[in-house]
Amino acid sequence: MKHIILFAAISLAVCHSHAQDLNGIIRGNEVLRIEETLASDHMQGREAGTPGGIRAAAFIAEEFQKAGLQPMKGTSFQQPFSMVKTKLRSSNVVLNGNKLGSDRLIGISPKGMLSVSNKSGYATAVIGPGEGRNALMRAAAYLQGSENTIVWIDESYASVFPRLNSLRRSIFDNSPDILFVLTSTIPDNYLLELVQEVDKLELRNIAGVLPGSTRKNEYVIFSGHFDHLGIAGTPENGDSVYNGANDDAAGITAVILLAKYFKTLNNNERTILFVAFDAEEIGGFGSQYFSKQLNPEQVVAMFNIEMIGTPSKWGDKSAYITGYEKTDMGAILEKNLQGSAFRFYPDPYPKEQLFYRSDNATLARLGVPAHTISTSKMDIEPNYHKLSDEVKTLDIPNMTEVIKAIAISSASIVSGKDTPSRVDTNSLK
Repeated sequence: MKHIILFAAISLAVCHSHAQDLNGIIRGNEVLRIEETLASDHMQGREAGTPGGIRAAAFIAEEFQKAGLQPMKGTSFQQPFSMVKTKLRSSNVVLNGNKLGSDRLIGISPKGMLSVSNKSGYATAVIGPGEGRNALMRAAAYLQGSENTIVWIDESYASVFPRLNSLRRSIFDNSPDILFVLTSTIPDNYLLELVQEVDKLELRNIAGVLPGSTRKNEYVIFSGHFDHLGIAGTPENGDSVYNGANDDAAGITAVILLAKYFKTLNNNERTILFVAFDAEEIGGFGSQYFSKQLNPEQVVAMFNIEMIGTPSKWGDKSAYITGYEKTDMGAILEKNLQGSAFRFYPDPYPKEQLFYRSDNATLARLGVPAHTISTSKMDIEPNYHKLSDEVKTLDIPNMTEVIKAIAISSASIVSGKDTPSRVDTNSLK
């Protein structure tokens, strides 16, 4: 009986200690401090590749260091990578000796000048008639490959072919050349030429690690993106800075405070990775670069945190999980919140395809139970991608409760007690 009483007393003491850590670390004044720094005019809207973005990255790295994290690789929390923005100047299309309109060629290449013929040794692929809605998705999938490729696309897709231009805006500087050509027949001889302006961007993710005690090779990820839209071309009411307080300084604030909380507990069985992604706003390139460093089979769960600064459609102490139905991770989080006033809900905006629009998508497509947690009312959010997305529009007390709920609900996954089911990758095709 004495042993039972002693065990109960120890358990109560541990729970009380954890509650003190939770409320002592994840508190409103700290949420406000981090938010006001990241969303300040000094950060100039944190656009990818700009001085403001570099300043934001340095601040996050400093916070990770103060929290007691280790760099994920090497001695720096910053993981640099390069991209290019391209602007087409001219193009030339000659098929079987016939010069065609330049609108029949869409080239995705990091090179300033490109000349490709049937003697260049490029791989080829064909998207024929009758593939319906999947045609452009199939075409875009070639960007994930490593081979220089020409994709011949049947003329029946002429009306939707221009949509592939949206893929041209930004690419990794070591990406392969992918040339999409609209044609009725596959030519024996061809000449495809591009002349582009190329603007190189030096970017960086910030990644810290808290090693696990017994399951070091099993990873739980907490992430958000720190880049935003930068400076407006035309000021509104004297304001030209896209501060991005909710999108996504809010998510990064959560990641920093979760790092401090879990480091203070220092009892995680699984290794935790805390990541701030760059270049989300221009195509999710930071998360794509990061995912290449991991074996997806070793990633147990990803909590991507995006726009939690305003109350959800259900009011205070609630949030939603994108792709809720694709794994049982949401059910695990809800179980861990039983007895509290906080609730997680399935994503109420399925038409917005949010599961595929944030940094969770890259790892989810590889089978990882990777979900985004958000409170943003995507149908009526008044400040989304606007100059008015400032700290004064946020509900700091509720945002603090959201971060606490993520900490509490993730505990059994971090400890190794629970392992979410994997995403069925066949369902994503």
